[in-house]
Amino acid sequence: MFAATFASPRAMNSMASAYAQVGLETATSSASPHKLIEMLFDGFNDAVARARGALQSKQIEAKGRAIGHAARIVEEGLKSSLNLADGGELAAELNALYAYITMRLTHANLHNDERALEECVRLMEPVRAAWAEIGPRVHATAQ
Repeated sequence: MFAATFASPRAMNSMASAYAQVGLETATSSASPHKLIEMLFDGFNDAVARARGALQSKQIEAKGRAIGHAARIVEEGLKSSLNLADGGELAAELNALYAYITMRLTHANLHNDERALEECVRLMEPVRAAWAEIGPRVHATAQ
């Protein structure tokens, strides 16, 4: 009797995904450019954590989707936001780092290599931390 009133697990996952998408769209619509990059770093960490969990539980399809998501964040978000023309040496070094991380993500996916995933997070962390540290100054300057 009560089972009919609850959605199936698949439907629940779909609803949760829709809810998350609406929350993300709401957050991004009002975010500053600095905050958007911060959200990309958070999304990268979340995607790699999902990939590690899927890898550990032998969910190969979920692992591939999560690693693909992390790679898209790096390539289409972080890397594409670099100003290579005016960013000087820092932009060039970040571009190279992001290319390396993408390569290691691909390796992790092909070889089910959790250590490569850990390396990607470890390499990204100083960049994420530096970005977060400059946030208050960016917001103060914008005011």
